[in-house]
Amino acid sequence: MIDFKSTLKIALNSLRVNKMRSALTSLGIIIGVSAVIVMLAIGAGANKQVQANMESMGSNLLTIRSATAKTGGVSMGKGSKPTLSIKDADAIKKSARGVEAVAPLMNSNKQVMYGNQNWSTTVYGITPQYLYVKSYEIELGRSLTNDDDRNAAKVAMIGSTVETELFGDVNPIGKTIRVGDVPFNVVGTLKSKGTMGPMDYDDLIFIPLTTAQRKVFGTDFPGAVSQILVKALSLEDSSVAEKDINEILRRRHNLGTTQENDFDIRNSAEFQEKMKSTVQTFAILLASIASVSLVVGGIGIMNIMLVSVTERTKEIGIRMAIGARAQDIRIQFLIEALVLSLLGGLIGVIAGITIALLIGALFNTAIVITITPILLSFGFSGLVGIGFGYYPAYKASLLNPIDALRYE
Repeated sequence: MIDFKSTLKIALNSLRVNKMRSALTSLGIIIGVSAVIVMLAIGAGANKQVQANMESMGSNLLTIRSATAKTGGVSMGKGSKPTLSIKDADAIKKSARGVEAVAPLMNSNKQVMYGNQNWSTTVYGITPQYLYVKSYEIELGRSLTNDDDRNAAKVAMIGSTVETELFGDVNPIGKTIRVGDVPFNVVGTLKSKGTMGPMDYDDLIFIPLTTAQRKVFGTDFPGAVSQILVKALSLEDSSVAEKDINEILRRRHNLGTTQENDFDIRNSAEFQEKMKSTVQTFAILLASIASVSLVVGGIGIMNIMLVSVTERTKEIGIRMAIGARAQDIRIQFLIEALVLSLLGGLIGVIAGITIALLIGALFNTAIVITITPILLSFGFSGLVGIGFGYYPAYKASLLNPIDALRYE
């Protein structure tokens, strides 16, 4: 019968005697565990940030754009040939299943001026539903209304970037800006959405769609729009809505069975799933790279334990001579390896959480720390200790007591 209590006591005393060596042996595990926790926290934070950014840009969205125009055989890109209209948007709202809201729009870059300040930004001609579809919220003032759109009113809402560039600390509500040569009264400002990659979602101006068509952009035909945004009732409904919209627009545009669509539909759900999958793959890759440190730490434990077996050969011989069996020796060295790895794992967990929080604070990035990666990395550190500690323990248990006592 193995006396675990006395064996554990002997193993701990041995580690206590060689404090520096024990600390250095655990260092690889400490680095490995902390690296895994930091990488997973950064990956989870990135995933959360991507989801938040997607939701802030509007969820369950279908974006319908005009078709590609060609000049001299060269494609001019989507939206370069206007084929969509406000009537198309009305038909989608009336007939497509799973649709919650529809928002036709036009947009173009324009020079905007206030006093002696000017700024180049994107001007959107929208209907009031656009703010709901894209999840924009009002900071000051009011929103655009159906009356503004019906009367082609020269009123505008501005994003926080435009507000800062044109007005600084001045309250913009009630002030007059010029979009090109057309004066607009600022009636509202938008809450900041921030940036996503190179896109600044606050660098924009909203004006009524009819005002944009008649007084700012002009149209190729009455009621023409460059895009139609459709918000589906749910993620599942977006696929049904996409199918219905395709059929409605083909029928309205008199397209034959062999003719290609003169419009393009993009489902944000597909893009969101791809982004989530990419971020998750990236997080797993980071964690896998960090896990290599744990394996290296395990190899370090094995090497140091082998050295320890050599140094303590006479001690092992004495223990065997007074009655210790091979499995007692094996258990002693396994306990030493396990204690080293678990202690390193515990310190690594504390270090990893601390480093992750510091990275989040210093670089203003999202960090998500959950219990699962902590338990997994700590548990894996124990497995590493047992796995890489077994061979030195096994080698120690095979020593011949007489040869061990004679060892110098």
